[in-house]
Amino acid sequence: MSMPKWLKVARQAVIIFCVLFSVFVLASLAVSAAVSQKSKDATYKELELFADALSLVQTQYVKEADPKQLIYGAMAGLLTDLDPHSQFMTPEEYNELKIDTEGKFGGIGVEITMKDSLVTVITAIEGTPAWEAGLAPNDRIVKIDDTVIRNFTLNDAVKKLRGKPGSEVQLAVWREKEEKLLSFKVKRAIIQIQDIKEARIIEDGIAYLKLVEFRENTPRELDRVLKTFKEQGMKALIIDLRNNPGGLLDKAIEVTERLLAKGVVLVTVRGRDPKQQESFKAGYGPSDTTTPLVLLVNEGSASGSEIMAGALKDYKRAVLIGTKTFGKGSIQTVFPLSDGSALKLTTNYYVTPSGTQIQENGIIPDIVVEEKAQEPPSTVSDRLEQIFEKIEPAPPAPPAATAEEKPAETPVVPPDPVLARAVDLLKSLKVFGNFAGTQK
Repeated sequence: MSMPKWLKVARQAVIIFCVLFSVFVLASLAVSAAVSQKSKDATYKELELFADALSLVQTQYVKEADPKQLIYGAMAGLLTDLDPHSQFMTPEEYNELKIDTEGKFGGIGVEITMKDSLVTVITAIEGTPAWEAGLAPNDRIVKIDDTVIRNFTLNDAVKKLRGKPGSEVQLAVWREKEEKLLSFKVKRAIIQIQDIKEARIIEDGIAYLKLVEFRENTPRELDRVLKTFKEQGMKALIIDLRNNPGGLLDKAIEVTERLLAKGVVLVTVRGRDPKQQESFKAGYGPSDTTTPLVLLVNEGSASGSEIMAGALKDYKRAVLIGTKTFGKGSIQTVFPLSDGSALKLTTNYYVTPSGTQIQENGIIPDIVVEEKAQEPPSTVSDRLEQIFEKIEPAPPAPPAATAEEKPAETPVVPPDPVLARAVDLLKSLKVFGNFAGTQK
């Protein structure tokens, strides 16, 4: 007599549970033998609850469900609830992560993250199509072409943004500060980032350096630029980190250590286990620790930029001017699984020398100067449904033509109040220094 189908399915669910249970036990033994028995018992009890739910889905759901897809869905949900950066990757997604596709695809030049369950712009990198289109930090991307970006993973959003160079992508963006739903048409391109965008002497020996991202050659380029500045009579330095999304951690550290004394702690990586805490110290030789220094930051400054800003602020090596940085200071580690899938877990946080956790807190400047007048922000969590109600019935109508969209008769460079404040501050320090030097 053949076994009933429902019994086969139930047995299959039990087998899956046993496999999960065994994996959990082995992982628990390997990761931490110090976990209390009480905690283990509580976890086992919850696993039994999961097995019961899985069995019910497989036996009672209206149609047969694929066990692997159920497990994948459960793991994806598990990691989604942890934080915006942890995620489950299918074998296909993990393979894509491992393949170096730099220069093989077209993008728009935007750094994104998940925030308030929405795909959120960290910054549009200067000089890229996203920058030229007008995307700004904390813009919420709610629609890409005809697809509403709701309950999307970060990887899914990145895939939608990428495409053939020269092709166009239509974005609907909720700009929280203005409480407006905006429409952008952006042409994809091969993104080539110039790490040092601008380097010049402004006036009175005040040098200005625009650092777009920390890349492989950034420390050497910085050395070259600083040498040129000194030959030109540099007396003070402004480093502009606005809209710098970070880049390579080791290069951000190499740049920072050029401006601080050798041996000081630049940043600490702190995890769950205190034994895994690691501090990075300045190891560069002759550093510039005396040139008056101002750092410009804003909400588009993230990751490596925040590490640099935090260290220079804590040691009072630089005056920070601008607005609070983004608050992206976590490390994700990828753990491959047996079937080719993987877990990307947040395992560490960056902490400044004074003990400030960068993640979610950001770096607060010494002098707050807005780049332009700001309107009171709304609470995104209270507006999510309203946002999607606006875009789901039909694509957003293109914005009415404005004077900004028409070529200006006479190109005018918009004023930069943050940079102007930095120049004024350094001039004041120079005047005060000269005055103080005359006193006996």
